[in-house]
Amino acid sequence: MTASLEILPGVRIAHSEITYLFTRSRGPGGQNVNKVSSRVELLFDVENSPSLSVDQKRALRNALGKRIGADGVLRIESQESRSQWANREIVLRKFTELLSRALRVRKRRIPSGPTKASGAKRLSTKKHRGGLKSLRRRVSRDD
Repeated sequence: MTASLEILPGVRIAHSEITYLFTRSRGPGGQNVNKVSSRVELLFDVENSPSLSVDQKRALRNALGKRIGADGVLRIESQESRSQWANREIVLRKFTELLSRALRVRKRRIPSGPTKASGAKRLSTKKHRGGLKSLRRRVSRDD
C-alpha cells in the first residue's frame, strides 16, 4: 500500500490517520463466523486530521454529519465478504468514495432568464384572459 490515499487531486490522507478495528461478523456463516474476525470498521478522526483544511472539515461535517460521531470520528464498516482482507478493501473504497463526493466542489448554478417563447406565451395568455374579462363588463347602450 502507498503511504497516503488520494481522495481528490490535491487532497491526500495519510494511511497513519486511518485506524481499523476487526471484529466477528454477525449472521449466518457457520464456523467461519465463530472463529474469524472478518468484519472491518474504519475509523478516521475528521476533527484532528492534519491532512484536511478547516473548510474541508466543515464540508465533511455538513455532508457526512450522520456518520460522524460526537467525538468527530467518521466510522465506516463492512462485513460483506467472508475475508477480512476483502472487507478492508471494501471499507477503504467506501471511505474514498464518501470523502471525494463530500469534498468535490460543485459548480454554482447560474439561473437563466425566461426564453422568448415562454415570454410570448405569457403575454398571449394575459391578452386572452383580459379579453375574457372584457366580455364580462356591462354592455353599454351605444353598442
